[in-house]
Amino acid sequence: MKLIIHDLDEEEFKNIFSEPDEDVVLIGNSGEILNCIGCFGCWIKTPGKCIIRDQYGDMGELLARCEEARIISRCCYGGYSPFVKNVLDRSIPYLHPYFKIKNGEMHHKQRYEKILELKVGFYGECISEDEKRTAEELVRANAVNLYAQVQGIRFVKTPDELGGR
Repeated sequence: MKLIIHDLDEEEFKNIFSEPDEDVVLIGNSGEILNCIGCFGCWIKTPGKCIIRDQYGDMGELLARCEEARIISRCCYGGYSPFVKNVLDRSIPYLHPYFKIKNGEMHHKQRYEKILELKVGFYGECISEDEKRTAEELVRANAVNLYAQVQGIRFVKTPDELGGR
């Protein structure tokens, strides 16, 4: 399965990308996303599931079921858009609360034994070179945390330049 997390409105996404295959799950801003409240309920009370039961409450499970995660986001000062950042924050149940040393750094242990493929496309009219470097570092750090392999990071001016799959 492929998971696509994007911050485009539904109509814009449909105009740019072809109809998704059956094995594609789209996570878009189709409703209000509640912010992670930092309660750690997803680790303690309901292991592997966010205690906030909205349409983004099963992000950990979705990540566990997919082989590839693709993120399409406006570049905001070298980071993800607020919506995409919220989705990633709500994905923390994908990991265990316990720590281990990885590459000389402390990281959460893996809940699901798998390696994701991660592709990220950033868009924005005036993305500076500093913002690009920061965004690339962020994606690589996220890949370490998510036990993912970065398959590509692209920067474009408009989302339609990312078109297709």
